[in-house]
Parts: sequence; structure tokens; C-alpha cells
Amino acid sequence: MQLTPLIAVHLTAALAAIAIGPIALWARRGHANRQSLNQRPRLHRAAGYAWVTLMLITALSAVFIRDFNLPNIAGYTPIHLLVPVVLASLFLAFRQLLSGNVGGHRKTMVTLYVGACLIAGAFTLLPGRFLGQLLWDQWLGLV
Repeated sequence: MQLTPLIAVHLTAALAAIAIGPIALWARRGHANRQSLNQRPRLHRAAGYAWVTLMLITALSAVFIRDFNLPNIAGYTPIHLLVPVVLASLFLAFRQLLSGNVGGHRKTMVTLYVGACLIAGAFTLLPGRFLGQLLWDQWLGLV
């Protein structure tokens, strides 16, 4: 597999989502145990919308990236199962927010960030994956 424009878009959106996610989580609107329920709403909302947009770009671009070298079904590897998980989680998070369930929204978004960005991101660094080959073989020369 080589770096195509589609993979570049996917990689750029994923890396930006990893970077922006903590800003959105840090700047969340408030805590139930604090007096101030309006800490940094503009930053939280801006970073949150940017993160959601980046996650949508990452998930939707992944649909078109197929790998026939790894165990797959029609070019779709097990990591592609994250696409419907990400889309459903984003839908659920906004639905929770609209219904006033801020705690559920927060839990869904934190779980999505950890699962889809950090854990799935770590799996992309395995030696058999494209990014893993770039990192371990070409850049570091370890494999």
C-alpha cells in the first residue's frame, strides 16, 4: 500500500482528531460538582465541532481504503468495524446532548476518543499496517 491522496486525507484527519480531542474534553462546559457551569463554552463547542467533523472525515474516508494483504472480507479488515461504531457513537452523543443527558454525552465522547483515536490509533502502528511500516521500517529503520 502506498500513500494515496485518500490515505493522506484519512491520516491527516485522524491525526488532527487525536490532537483536538483533548482540547474539546478539557474545555467542556462544566462539572456537576462545581458552581460554574459555563467554563469555556465557545472553546468546547468549536473544538467539539472540529473534532466531530474530523472523525466523520476519518470514518467516511476509511470506507474507501481497502487492504487485501491483511485478513479481510472484500478488502475490509477488522478495523473497518470502527466505521459504524464511530458513526453510531456520534449520533448517540448528539442525541444525548439534545435530550439534556450531558453526562451520557460526555461518557460517549470520552469513550469514542479513547477507543477510536487512541486504541485504534495504536493498532495502526503495528508493523504489518501502512503507518506501522512507515514508522518502524522507513523512518526508524528498526524492522
